[in-house]
Amino acid sequence: MIYQLTVLPNGLRVISEELPHVRSVAVGIWVGAGSRHEPPELAGVSHFIEHLLFKGTEWRTARQIAEEMDAIGGQLNAFTGKECTCFYARVLDEHFARAVDILAEMVLHPRLDPGDIEKEKNVVAEEIAMYEDTPEDLVHDVLGLALWPRDGLGRPVQGFASTVRALTRAEVLAYYERFYTPGNMVVAAAGNVAHERVVAEVARRFAGRAGRADLGPAGRPVAAPGSVYREKDIEQIHLCLGVASVPLGDPRLQALYLLSNILGGGTSSRLFQEIREERALAYSVYSFHSAFRDAGLTGVYLATSPASAAEAFRLARAEIARLAEKGVDEQELRRGKDHLKATLLLGLESTSSRMTHLGKSQLLLERVLTPEEIGERIEKVTAEEVRDLARALWQRDGVATAAVGPASRELERVLATAR
Repeated sequence: MIYQLTVLPNGLRVISEELPHVRSVAVGIWVGAGSRHEPPELAGVSHFIEHLLFKGTEWRTARQIAEEMDAIGGQLNAFTGKECTCFYARVLDEHFARAVDILAEMVLHPRLDPGDIEKEKNVVAEEIAMYEDTPEDLVHDVLGLALWPRDGLGRPVQGFASTVRALTRAEVLAYYERFYTPGNMVVAAAGNVAHERVVAEVARRFAGRAGRADLGPAGRPVAAPGSVYREKDIEQIHLCLGVASVPLGDPRLQALYLLSNILGGGTSSRLFQEIREERALAYSVYSFHSAFRDAGLTGVYLATSPASAAEAFRLARAEIARLAEKGVDEQELRRGKDHLKATLLLGLESTSSRMTHLGKSQLLLERVLTPEEIGERIEKVTAEEVRDLARALWQRDGVATAAVGPASRELERVLATAR
């Protein structure tokens, strides 16, 4: 991966990787605005603004934007996370300038019409209701609230129906004007386009725009692990347990990826073999990790019947404890390293994924690790580092738990006594 970075006079960072062997280009505008930046009373405003920017600009209606992208066979989308919002497009290289023009116009010149704001509140409320009906997604949101109950990092990205419906246009505009500034943005591109052209197209459309980088959240989030049980009339109990973990850029991150992979990263992982293959207690069981600028969350998810939930939870805790006590063997470590490196390289085979790697890394870390550098770091991880990290992270009093599903007094008792 050979990328180039240019910082424009207004503070906008433009980063790109030229890939002459492909015919596509992926381009994204990354904004340092996510759910962790929101005060509690505005929970969901970052995601709400993402929606609004698709409702039309000063010169194009929402329909015209859709028709223009369809006419060139392009893909246009966006997403909001805990720390950033990204608007992106993937087009043939010959349509790169059109994609930049549409994206820049959406981000810099949105209509933010009062009527659109009121209508979109209903759309987002329906989206939140959809999450409520998707227990595997919901339990991860509940885990965030259980781990960081007093920090924006713990709140769901989409916010709550009550906070979204209460948003005023003045609040939306103030938030937009604070965060949607060139100094708080990165434009990333990957594909068959030269860096000089990327800079020229972007600079022309951002000319005259200025603004400092936002200072972002005040201080590292303080974990206050608890247990949250959300009763829901469904067939299975969806269960998560998690701990505060290492952030982006931390030298232990590759050791954590290996720990997570060995614990529950595939069909040969310990949790999959023990809970699904040997005990047949769950169909879905896996480990996960989310890394942020100054914090992280690593955990385990499983879904099982109410009758099996308490036993499945005990087994997951026992497997974690065994890993922390006895560590991993060289065969597991080697398999984990090969799996991680293959996943990394396969994940970077598309222009969209390469653009995402560039944009997110530059926005949140202000630097980009190449796949080669990441691979070298993975290779240097020792079995002792994986064991020591497991011991450091999975302390008994540092574990948060979240459950969504029908009532299970046995599971509630086990969760209460597990802390």
